[in-house]
Amino acid sequence: MQILNAVRGSRIPPVVALHANGLTTRPANEMQGTRRFFQQGDEIFAEGEPYTAFYKVVSGTVRVGKLLIDGRRQIDAFHFPGDVFGLESSDRHRFTSEAVDDVEVIAYRRSTFATIVRENPAFGEQLMSSMVTNLDRAHDHMVLLGRKTAVERMASFLLDLARRTSRSDRVELSMQRTDIADYLGLTIETVSRLLTQLARDGLIRLTKAGRTIVLADKAGLQTLRS
Repeated sequence: MQILNAVRGSRIPPVVALHANGLTTRPANEMQGTRRFFQQGDEIFAEGEPYTAFYKVVSGTVRVGKLLIDGRRQIDAFHFPGDVFGLESSDRHRFTSEAVDDVEVIAYRRSTFATIVRENPAFGEQLMSSMVTNLDRAHDHMVLLGRKTAVERMASFLLDLARRTSRSDRVELSMQRTDIADYLGLTIETVSRLLTQLARDGLIRLTKAGRTIVLADKAGLQTLRS
């Protein structure tokens, strides 16, 4: 257990990590990367730290954001299994990334980027596609924060979450409502009020625990989103 705790969240991980049931193995396209494990709330990298690695999510949810001078937090993005994050255009990270729940990622050293692209074209293409996708999402998020109303923001968030995580009408919320509020630029009270309003209007259904949302009327949500 001491070895497992040392591996989890370590800044410079060993080549091979330990699970409770033994050594992990890595597929061929992960040979330049190292599996790392983080518990809920753990910091993966901090704003201003040297950019030495980028990451691919294997399981769990990662949030990337920035703490403002006055103490407010703006979440820039959520990343789910299959997403690549932490790629930078400068030598230091511009945001902080944290584990929303228990997270497993593959860390790739920045210095190996060119080698990965050259030796594994398929994975290199995936990296390039991820960079373009992240840029598109950043543009969409900018429009969401700058021009959409509160209810339009919530409808957009739920539809995007369903598309990215479940590809169905059922969404499991891995993040807290405070995270949703800081992503949408709203207060937590507004987030709760909007979810209640959407449920009352028959557009969504909420479970008693509040962590599962069923998109009961996607067409109606699409109308609100636009």
